[in-house]
Amino acid sequence: MSRGDLNEAEWRGLKGLLPIEPTNRGRGRRPEGNRSIVNGILWRLRTGAPWRDVPGRYGKWNSIFRRFRRWSDAGVWEAVSVTLAEIMADSGHYSIDSTTVRAHVSAAGGKRGTRRRALGRSRGGFTTKLHCLADARGRPVAFHLTSGEAADCKAYDTLIALPDRNPDALLADKGYDADAIRADLASRNIKAVIPGRSNRRVKVDHDRELYKQRNCIERMFGRLKINRSIATRYDQLANSFLGMVHIATARYWLKFVHAA
Repeated sequence: MSRGDLNEAEWRGLKGLLPIEPTNRGRGRRPEGNRSIVNGILWRLRTGAPWRDVPGRYGKWNSIFRRFRRWSDAGVWEAVSVTLAEIMADSGHYSIDSTTVRAHVSAAGGKRGTRRRALGRSRGGFTTKLHCLADARGRPVAFHLTSGEAADCKAYDTLIALPDRNPDALLADKGYDADAIRADLASRNIKAVIPGRSNRRVKVDHDRELYKQRNCIERMFGRLKINRSIATRYDQLANSFLGMVHIATARYWLKFVHAA
């Protein structure tokens, strides 16, 4: 087992959530097993290297890439991370925030279709914004991807509707201070822990002691960005980049499942 590969405990927790092992349906080379493929994807996630550089001990690079893309399009990675989150999430309160990710030149592609790929232009080049809803311990529950210049509050409607269970409170920074968001939280019986903007006409109070817990989601983004494929976006397609995010999330959740 190489550094960064799944250990036995992690594999036991993950293998039941993946599609069944491929079988050789005729003549030719036997397909690679899921564990070898996943370890190859984890290597690419950690290093951010081109797919062609994935070490041969994990199998053919093209087989690893094609299975990653096929499972990304089928929503397998998202289903795995969501399932693990539903098992372990602490819904006492949720936090919502976003982080900006710089896109590598290889992710930009052609001039057209950047909106569809969730890429936005800035003075420094292309960027994408990763929005996240995290549980009370700062562990990721749901993600949404937009272009880099999109406002944080634009992802609220998508993220708040994804979890099965409503939290008791939602922690967010001033970027989410909007009357529409506060009204929606009230209709869901969720306490809004959001500081008001300085130019707000009607001042609002928030639970300052509970708000201190919002740092957990910021630390979570730091842990995810240890993986170079997330710290910098190398994937042209939004589905592929989100696939990498969900794989990193699943790996992050596995240690909590094993501890339980």
